[in-house]
Amino acid sequence: METPPKVAVVTGAGSGIGRACAQALLGAGYAVVLAGRRPDALDATGRESGALAERWLAVPTDVTDPASVRALFARTKERWGRLDVLFNNAGVSAPGVPVEELSFEQWRAVVDTNLTGVFLCAQEAFRLMKQQTPRGGRIINNGSISAHVPRPNSAPYTATKHAVTGLTKSLGLDGRAFGIAVCQIDIGNADTPLASRMKTGVPQANGTIAAEPTMDVRHVADAVLYLANLPLSVTVPTMTVMAAQMPYLGRG
Repeated sequence: METPPKVAVVTGAGSGIGRACAQALLGAGYAVVLAGRRPDALDATGRESGALAERWLAVPTDVTDPASVRALFARTKERWGRLDVLFNNAGVSAPGVPVEELSFEQWRAVVDTNLTGVFLCAQEAFRLMKQQTPRGGRIINNGSISAHVPRPNSAPYTATKHAVTGLTKSLGLDGRAFGIAVCQIDIGNADTPLASRMKTGVPQANGTIAAEPTMDVRHVADAVLYLANLPLSVTVPTMTVMAAQMPYLGRG
């Protein structure tokens, strides 16, 4: 009998890091549920992976909406009966303006996606992972270099990414008894459309504008695949992968 594939859910799978990691998981033989706001982008991720259509499922999802998140994991259970890996990747940022100019709506949008969305998806993953046989699974939360140090005018993004670190640690503790391993990958300057501005110049802490080195996003995908493939008896609480020359160490 053919061994059933491991099953992964990737949020923010329609572009950038999410697309690269979803395609890497598909290439490694996983069945992957592609979650994101844009159905056409999710379909493109699946088609461009080259994987058989029966090994991926596009589920349009708003991670800020509890009902939408519940529907995502219900579809996952309906289709494959279990969940082995959740990559909590969906995230947004706010305009880089002085904090006093930031609107409540801009603040709330970042918190709702980057923090509450991670919590809602992890909560549903816990429910499924606790009840399935064999029990357990792995949750990988996308932190950021901003989970360690801020960029100028980045209060909402930085605050949520610091909060994701605390959430990851708490979930890791709560999942220990159930075979649920929870870890965080902190990514710096992966070369995606979202990070294209790094090449032309971004604000630095000393008030200047400077270009920053980037790395191929495939290195992020390789790292996520490494974490996903670990046995549940092994965990990596945090991992940082970044362009070696970016101004992180010594940022300030």
